[in-house]
Amino acid sequence: MAEKIGLTAPPAPGATALVPGTFDGVAVLVTGGGTGLGKAIAAEFARLGASLVVASRKPEHLEAATAAIEAIGAPVTTVACDIRDPDAVAAAFDAATEAFGLPGVLVNNAAANFPVPAEDMSPNAWRTVVDITLNGTFLCAREFGRRHLAAGTPASIVNIAASYAWTGGPGFAHSAAAKAGVVNLTETLAVEWGPYGIQVNALVPGLFPHEDMTADITGSLDRTHDKDVCQPALRVGQRQELGWAATFLASPYARFISGHTLVVDGANWQRRTLTNPPVVTVRDQMGLGPFDP
Repeated sequence: MAEKIGLTAPPAPGATALVPGTFDGVAVLVTGGGTGLGKAIAAEFARLGASLVVASRKPEHLEAATAAIEAIGAPVTTVACDIRDPDAVAAAFDAATEAFGLPGVLVNNAAANFPVPAEDMSPNAWRTVVDITLNGTFLCAREFGRRHLAAGTPASIVNIAASYAWTGGPGFAHSAAAKAGVVNLTETLAVEWGPYGIQVNALVPGLFPHEDMTADITGSLDRTHDKDVCQPALRVGQRQELGWAATFLASPYARFISGHTLVVDGANWQRRTLTNPPVVTVRDQMGLGPFDP
């Protein structure tokens, strides 16, 4: 009798989840693709043959993206873009189309976030996060959708959401509200544009250590380590695992999947315990004193 060994471990970074060449001839535009999870997602598309267009507001992020994609051997161009500005978004798609043709995939990854108790949140802080995370996602999706509707071509959008879109996010009221909007927008556009061959899905990342992570919550674990006893899987995610999920959702193998939000977090957002731990206020978690109006 053969020895039972169970499932194998996830492949090492650099392995692809799909057939090599899956995205040959396809341009993929990734907003916020110069750092963190956006760069990891862009890299997975590059490994599968895509031509990459990376959009970011920061020149240093564009340089980092170019270096990472060129190291893989894929074509890449970058464009400076503030996704809050519809004219800048249109210009980004013009540049992408001039370089590689109309992008067939849009990854709406760009977002803004920082922890702050709701009572301390300024109107400008609220507007900034909602404007980038929700409004920017819509403006990019709208421009992408309009161009494909005009061309009569199928396409795929992958939005990046968050689990606190469903659970609420104490300390992140602005981001949680915006991400809830992203989930709803995903479902709405999937129905509106489905008849035209445009898929719209979303990804919810769990804990994936990367350089953009917020680090000013007191008592947080070392997010650079791959083990984490607070996660049901007893580990954090590896960035390529999110990239594998993104490439699958945008691939020919997922053409009948649309309006879906895929959570990639090892079941962490569904974790419940038999006994609830004591409540720790947001202010205490952040090391702040009592509210002072």
